[in-house]
Amino acid sequence: MTVDCLKCRQKKSCCDFGVWIDLEEAKKILSLGLKGDFYHLEEDKDFPSGYRVGTSYEDNHCSFLTPEGLCAIHKVDYNLKPAHCKEFPYENGKLAPIADLLCSVVKSKRKMEPARAKAQGTQGRNTQALSKSKGLSIKKRTR
Repeated sequence: MTVDCLKCRQKKSCCDFGVWIDLEEAKKILSLGLKGDFYHLEEDKDFPSGYRVGTSYEDNHCSFLTPEGLCAIHKVDYNLKPAHCKEFPYENGKLAPIADLLCSVVKSKRKMEPARAKAQGTQGRNTQALSKSKGLSIKKRTR
């Protein structure tokens, strides 16, 4: 599925939850002096520094989301915007499992799939069942 973010009518919906970023990446973002915070430092060997931090507290939106619904980091220095944010709704070259929940373009395309499948004489996919089968879960971040 190809997603054109320019067609999105809810541009900030992809920031409804924060992301995990590398500690060193967070330090560079902090140097910009932007309003926003990082939460829940934890060890994670999948990150280059061996540590990751979250951009949101628990299930709140990203702390770098401005009142206008824009990314404060993107507005100042796109190069420092977290890689996960730049790539969303894709992850490792494929549509991210959480895109079904956060991306309004993906949601609208998924709603059209059952009608399209019915018109072709096949049964549509149940995206909730698909998400569960892929092990989709949203981590709560605590202090």
